Amino acid sequence: MLDLVVRGGTIADGTGAPAYKADVGVSAGKVEVIGDLSSFESGRVLDSAGLTVAPGFIDIHSHSDFTLLVDPRAQSSIAQGVTTEVVGNCGHGCAPITNPELFTGNIYGYDPELEISWRTTSEYLEQLDSAVPAVNVISLVPNGNLRIAAMGSDSGATSPDQIRTMVAMLEEGLEAGAFGFSTGLEYPSERDCSEEEIIELCKVVARADGLYATHTRNKEIHAVEAIEEGVRTAQAAGVKLQVSHIIPRRGGPADALERAVGIVDEARNQGMDIAFDAHTRLHGITNLSAALPPWAFEGGADALASRLSDQETRAAIKRHESIISSFGLGGWDRVFLFKSAGSPHLQGKSFQELASPGIDEYDALFDILLKEYENPHNSLCLCLSYEEDQLQRAFEHPLCTIGSDATALGVDGPLADTVFLGAYTWASWFFRRFVTELSVFTLEQAVHKLSGLPAERLGLSDRGQIDDGKRADIIVFDSDAFREMGTLHSPNQLAHGVSHVVVNGVVTMEYGELTGHHGGRVLRRP
Repeated sequence: MLDLVVRGGTIADGTGAPAYKADVGVSAGKVEVIGDLSSFESGRVLDSAGLTVAPGFIDIHSHSDFTLLVDPRAQSSIAQGVTTEVVGNCGHGCAPITNPELFTGNIYGYDPELEISWRTTSEYLEQLDSAVPAVNVISLVPNGNLRIAAMGSDSGATSPDQIRTMVAMLEEGLEAGAFGFSTGLEYPSERDCSEEEIIELCKVVARADGLYATHTRNKEIHAVEAIEEGVRTAQAAGVKLQVSHIIPRRGGPADALERAVGIVDEARNQGMDIAFDAHTRLHGITNLSAALPPWAFEGGADALASRLSDQETRAAIKRHESIISSFGLGGWDRVFLFKSAGSPHLQGKSFQELASPGIDEYDALFDILLKEYENPHNSLCLCLSYEEDQLQRAFEHPLCTIGSDATALGVDGPLADTVFLGAYTWASWFFRRFVTELSVFTLEQAVHKLSGLPAERLGLSDRGQIDDGKRADIIVFDSDAFREMGTLHSPNQLAHGVSHVVVNGVVTMEYGELTGHHGGRVLRRP
């Protein structure tokens, strides 16, 4: 007697091997048997005739740390066949935390309606488990949180005592089950990190056989040198390295991507455990508040408003190098206000358009932040940073996995009005564009890219494939019809083409409809 039979589909098993027709039998949350199961009794049958049966997709680079607590349904992910997400990327995340007010700018999707009641990584993971998410969750320990917890709002180099504090918190996170550690060296809280500091933390990760994922220090003019720094620090610490969203932005050398990938290939050929990922957007997106240095926030909201109203302080902030100033290197006509509660009428306009005589692009940015100074991390900006051919060249590399670089959202409920590009479209856009339309990848190759390859990279021996004894994370979809429905101007639309989603044996989507049952869990590193 089986709990569930997925009947009549064609299995792309996640290894890249040719697809084949068979039924899949599930018991106790695992794949029990594969073959002709017409004679087996089952408590439930999912008709999959004419459809592709595949392992659940694994989002190796997600920022759903907080949104999965606000709304654990993860509708945007489930509708794309995503069954596992890796959070804590780019040095951003939910733990560790000391005074919550210091961390809100380092948490994508932060919502003041949900109280931050945890402090340690262990407590955060327990909170996630209690939320019963629809997807499995893997966590990295974010360096931004470690630095803020050790230094408060101070910037500059860390002291030996602060390093020891960060090491202890990182050790706690790894012992709690985090799979590794991440940096976001382009962001305000981490721009002053030295290589020595990163090496000391990465040594802790290496001892735990964890993964080091880095959003490198520079993504345009010195993007190649920044990846060289990542390789140096990882080699010095003896840690496995994952270069996050490797594609350089506009504003750097024309051959930057080829040189960046060449550095990875050379390190790999020398025996280093290294790989990289890329997201599926042509845009970069981040908080508008990332334009401000950490000291701008000292003293709370009223102090921030006072600074943003002062012309001398504005002049000082304009000299501050940030990820937003990096966006501007590619041209302010390519940098847009994407979301703003205080200036909704300006959404969709470029900062070149928002500038006027006597008011430059930074002044326009400061004016927007000033209108929502009490919640300055709410606004988002996006930058038209990449070309599709760059994405394709990265995707085709055998070491490249693919991630959303987004947050899990929902078309209704508490996240209905929340927007994050890529959330509803990343995997479905990749499949529609590079499998169905351009035939860059076969069906089997694409499924491997989205399941077996990231599982291997993360050391998930029991997921990423459909095989006897593996966890029953299964999706059933129409490979010809699988596509994104969200657009740049209307992003919050569920993808089309997925019929069934099973997470740890729990049917989460059935015949295209969410069941309300969740089988996700926090996956802890052994």
